[in-house]
Amino acid sequence: MNPKTLLRRMFDAAIASAQPALCVPRFLPDLAEVRGRVIVIGAGKASAAMAKALEDHWRGRGLERVEGYVVTRYGYDAPCERIEIALAAHPVPDAAGEAAARRMLQRVTGLSADDLVICLISGGGSALLPLPGPGLTLQDKQDINRALLASGATIGEMNTVRRHLSAIKGGRLAAACHPARVLTLLISDVPGDRPMDIASGPTVADPTTCEDALAIVRRFGIPLPHAAQDLLHSGRGESVKPGDRRLAQARTEIIAAPQLALEAAAAVARAAGYTAHILGDSIEGEAREVGKVLAGIALQVAERGQPFAPPCVLLCGGETTVTLREGVPRGRGGRNVECLLAQAIALDGHPRVYGIGADTDGVDGAEEIAGALIGPDTLARAWALGMRPRDELAGNNGHGFFQRLGDSLVTGPTNTNVNDFRALLIEPIGAGAPATEDLRAPHP
Repeated sequence: MNPKTLLRRMFDAAIASAQPALCVPRFLPDLAEVRGRVIVIGAGKASAAMAKALEDHWRGRGLERVEGYVVTRYGYDAPCERIEIALAAHPVPDAAGEAAARRMLQRVTGLSADDLVICLISGGGSALLPLPGPGLTLQDKQDINRALLASGATIGEMNTVRRHLSAIKGGRLAAACHPARVLTLLISDVPGDRPMDIASGPTVADPTTCEDALAIVRRFGIPLPHAAQDLLHSGRGESVKPGDRRLAQARTEIIAAPQLALEAAAAVARAAGYTAHILGDSIEGEAREVGKVLAGIALQVAERGQPFAPPCVLLCGGETTVTLREGVPRGRGGRNVECLLAQAIALDGHPRVYGIGADTDGVDGAEEIAGALIGPDTLARAWALGMRPRDELAGNNGHGFFQRLGDSLVTGPTNTNVNDFRALLIEPIGAGAPATEDLRAPHP
């Protein structure tokens, strides 16, 4: 099998393993045991597909008792019978998301202890629920979100700030449901699968503080409007803490996660005759630096048989960051293609190494492109087209680079989101085309 074809099949298997239709039903309760109302809410790129999976499972089992409201990204909706689907923007929030967040809070007010709220949360929910904290405006939230995305902060650091500038995140949505029971089903897209970081934790307790958020803002030099500074300095932005009685009836289940997706990809690799090694499901860091490190490991495997013998596949997930630098023209990029382009440069046309880097939600950065693939001829073909790979990397133009080569990976909406997927395939010694002067030529 062609190495790139195998890498694509592995990526498809990772996505398939996290499909809501497979994951959601196993965690749903028996409706006959619920005495009161059943309300379904949720947010994220997979939330509409999760809602449809819930309805499909409960059809003929009491679905007529269910009502609900979830918000997902434009283009990610799914047909539902009882649950209303709202659409909003991601990654920079818009007015539709703010309106959806307000309406969601209204839907869960005035509930009783007999009622059940099922909250369907996946990655992207933070931007899709942009309800500003007291004194803040949507414009404030948009500006802060853009600054966070460009800062190089990790997803955990970004969400710590977001939780403390929100009127719905950091456990506030679950608190609004009190005294009803709350069951939250999470599709994790964050390193470490921490519930408070998945969509900024609208239904879970948050142990971080306003002071923690301020420390992150100072560390990355993120400009804050006066109202946001006041919210954090005064402590009025404090989130719902562990032990809060309003969360006593709240339960959380992680139903899909990056590790499970990597294991599904590993099974595909093994079936094709390659040993599979999972390096980690929560690798973070600057995307281009992570790319260099992964390339270095692949080269050691290919040339030295250490720490693994080829043929093999190296798999990893997590969420890297891209720091945009002032004075550098901004290209069309995303963290996966940035990491992958850095890998290609470091591999320098090695004849037996292929790679893939893509976001499992089908969107890398702001582009409707999941990621891309590389092979031994990537650099040679780029040079033949007059492109300078190092310059493309310096300008954060990963999508422009791979699209021109025809190596972009476009999936459309995948209906799930279990973070980034990266794989390097190393063929056995003697396989593949021999290294040529063209493939290994000095960089122009």
